[in-house]
Amino acid sequence: MENQKRKVVIGGAWPYANSSLHLGHLAGLISGDILARYHRQIGDEVIYVSGTDCHGTPITERAKKEGITPKEIAENYHKEFCKVFETMNFSYDLYTKTESDFHQKEVKDIFKRIYDNGYIYEKIEPDNFCEHCNKFVADRELKLICPKCGNETKGDQCDCGHVPTKEELKGAICADCGNVTTIKDNKNLYIDLPKLQKEIEEYVEKKEMNWRKNAQNETEKYLKEGLRERAVTRDLNWGIDIPVDGYEDKRMYVWIDAVLGYLTTTKKYCEDNNLNWEEWWKNGYNNKMYMVHGKDNITFHSLILPGLLLALKDNYKLPDMIVSTEYLNFNDQKFSKSKGIGMTVLEAAEQFNIDTLRFHLIKNGPERKDTNFTVDEYIATHNEITNKLGNFVNRTLKYKGIEKVPNGKMDMEVKEKIEKIYIEISELMEKLEFREITNKIMILLDDANKYYDEKKPWIQIKEDISEFNNTIYTCCNIIANLSNLFEPFMPQTTEKIRKYLEIEKATWEYIEVKPDIELKNIEALFERMTTK
Repeated sequence: MENQKRKVVIGGAWPYANSSLHLGHLAGLISGDILARYHRQIGDEVIYVSGTDCHGTPITERAKKEGITPKEIAENYHKEFCKVFETMNFSYDLYTKTESDFHQKEVKDIFKRIYDNGYIYEKIEPDNFCEHCNKFVADRELKLICPKCGNETKGDQCDCGHVPTKEELKGAICADCGNVTTIKDNKNLYIDLPKLQKEIEEYVEKKEMNWRKNAQNETEKYLKEGLRERAVTRDLNWGIDIPVDGYEDKRMYVWIDAVLGYLTTTKKYCEDNNLNWEEWWKNGYNNKMYMVHGKDNITFHSLILPGLLLALKDNYKLPDMIVSTEYLNFNDQKFSKSKGIGMTVLEAAEQFNIDTLRFHLIKNGPERKDTNFTVDEYIATHNEITNKLGNFVNRTLKYKGIEKVPNGKMDMEVKEKIEKIYIEISELMEKLEFREITNKIMILLDDANKYYDEKKPWIQIKEDISEFNNTIYTCCNIIANLSNLFEPFMPQTTEKIRKYLEIEKATWEYIEVKPDIELKNIEALFERMTTK
């Protein structure tokens, strides 16, 4: 563990305001909160940011169907997402939205600087145009018969996996009006990623040893193929305006707008708290940057964001850690709202314990490979924690006839074991080995229960009160330190424990409780659950 205080940015992927968040989304984002809480505990200065991604075609399509404005759709989901993160105790320093005035102004300024630096240029290409609607039509707003499977599909991708080519989209139908589209020249602005390839390669070579394997493989694949130019403008009336003359009728692509949100939100937070944002986002400071997301978002964080920052030519820091999870399935199937497969976060929060759900999504989460969520497996995790942590706390702090923490001596072997585990977990945390951390904490808990059983305080209290006091005092200290170790995973539970033992705040060092603290109003931390 590094002793020097660091400035740590943690960016949680921006959920798209088009559908409710399910447990799969939560599994991809929870690592960010684990990291934020841990880094605060060890004394680092953390800025943990995210927000709702409000723009783009899917939102405009949904708005048409529901007969309301895209802004209303985005705002409804933004409120829901805020509720989700609050319910799940995510400790964002600022959770905002791409629709905010501050974000839009900052993104336009960044876009213009990249344009002025010569990394964004104009290109004219043939595109699908609907004469009836008098507009260019995005791929996903087109309908055609898939040349691969023969079913009707949207133009962006068929359910069979086929992505139609520009040639195959000729003569496609406008989904809005049902008329056949024509082909017409269309101008757009593109970012020149090939021009940035060498710098991006140098960055990736230095950084990717700290990345998850899926991030390494996906990033290398694109670099090997050679980066391609990418459109940064589109024909849409919902989104961020383009700060370039002649593009008043276009809007910015959502991916450029959303990935720059990590920077704009840090700036906003720093402005509101009298901090210097450059200490988190520029080279030359003792800083560290994590990007947390699912594997479908890897290249936006490992290639696109670094490319945009490099194109600014202003000494920007690039992400250190790409924290990319695999997918979580539900009962061995992909989450699907239309097929009724899965569970939203808010549905799960009504039925389950928030803290044990958080713990389960790490312990059984898709850290290195796709994993599966079942209610039975979650309940097994919940009951294991109830049996091991809940029971250990209960039988120590509610020992019959004991009203205060006894004035005993700490068992030195136990103390050494706890001090060692802080170091081990720190090393694992910096390597993003979250599942392994949960295993280590559970082993410590097993050892704690074994220690209690072997000491037999129910016999000691009758035969040797001094040894009884030592045992209960040692167990109180184990509980105090467990409250530190569990804090990133189960913050509600650890807050209760700290209240019982009069511990001011969670830290990341061995602590001992003061003797004679009154043990009152101790309630069970958890209740057992059944499948029913």
